[in-house]
Amino acid sequence: MGACIVVADDERNITDVCRRYLEREGNTVWVAENGEEALRLWREHRPDLLVLDLMMPKVDGLEVCDTIRQTDDTPIIILTARGEEADRLLGLTMGADDYMTKPFSPRELVLRVNNILRRMGWKNDAAVGERDVGSKALEEAEGEKAIHYEGLSIFPQERRVTVQQADIELTVTEFDLLYLLATYPGKVFSRSQLLNQVWDIAYDGDTTTVTVHVRRLREKIEPNPSDPRWIKTVWGIGYKLDSKGIAP
Repeated sequence: MGACIVVADDERNITDVCRRYLEREGNTVWVAENGEEALRLWREHRPDLLVLDLMMPKVDGLEVCDTIRQTDDTPIIILTARGEEADRLLGLTMGADDYMTKPFSPRELVLRVNNILRRMGWKNDAAVGERDVGSKALEEAEGEKAIHYEGLSIFPQERRVTVQQADIELTVTEFDLLYLLATYPGKVFSRSQLLNQVWDIAYDGDTTTVTVHVRRLREKIEPNPSDPRWIKTVWGIGYKLDSKGIAP
């Protein structure tokens, strides 16, 4: 049994194509024609992932994303008919893990869905649907102990993060981003390197996704996001996790 996915778009041809390609991978797909129906399917089935059109009748994709993020970290991919940066920023800021601009290749959608599911722990092979530590980061660090900084702890095998011993709710992408930085304390990663390592997708030089996710991550774990203690910006290059804060 594969993953359970909700695809919401008011264009029937798009939902039909997405459903067909995702079901070929062994997934169960529910289709919604508007945001209201998407929320109903989410509450009823608690899917493993959602694909949401940005502009939908009744309730738009952003409102659906915001509603889900208030209580749940289910991965979300946003679809938008517009390639404007403001739309992408808004979707990512609301908590989406990824975005795709229409028109898009259904094969690329499947690839991005599989990447997210793999990072969650879904196998992407003949044994689709079985859980394992399939995250790229976890595969490289299987068996490693928790990483402790002063006030910040990362537990790879549990995919859990605490700040001052309080659990912090992170999305799949936010955890993978933090874990990669923490695995190599002091190492500077360019935004392009983070895209390749975490998202595992070629973005043709668009690094907006990384910038927004770093901002969201800081807002969740940093005592003062405007003056970060752990995730430092290296101007003109990218980001690093400050090695000075690592606990012995």
